Amino acid sequence: MTDADEELVRALHAEHAGALFGYVLSLTGDRAHAQDVVQETLLRAWRHPAAMDPATGSNRAWLFTVARRLVLDERRSARARRESVRAEVPEEQVLDESERVLQQWVVAQALQRLTPEHRAVLRECYFRGRSVAEAARVLGVPAGTVKSRTHYALRSLRLALQEMGVGR
Repeated sequence: MTDADEELVRALHAEHAGALFGYVLSLTGDRAHAQDVVQETLLRAWRHPAAMDPATGSNRAWLFTVARRLVLDERRSARARRESVRAEVPEEQVLDESERVLQQWVVAQALQRLTPEHRAVLRECYFRGRSVAEAARVLGVPAGTVKSRTHYALRSLRLALQEMGVGR
């Protein structure tokens, strides 16, 4: 990064980051996610310095447009992933009570094979239905840690279930 590039990023951050963060927070409702979007927006400004030329228009308008598109693209992507998963899920089967109890026991046994940190993040996010930000607050860790632990916990749970002969 050259001195001029660094100065551009610093100037953009100083002038627009606060307003941009407030705008993105109003779109997402999640402080950690809003910070990520602001960072990505400023990174794109740094990668495309021609867009920051005052002769082409307002820098702030460009930054807000990029941030809005990032949020919308992510929502569309998340919706597509959810629709894809729904298409792959087989028809729901009606389980009798003994099958339901057996499934609960198998999942409980698989959860015991996970680390305490992985069990805690799954308990907060899946069983208690907390958002990443809420789980981070309850667990006393950053939101990024909750996201990565959730990813690895689900992977470990899948492996544990496979080792137990359940699943693919």
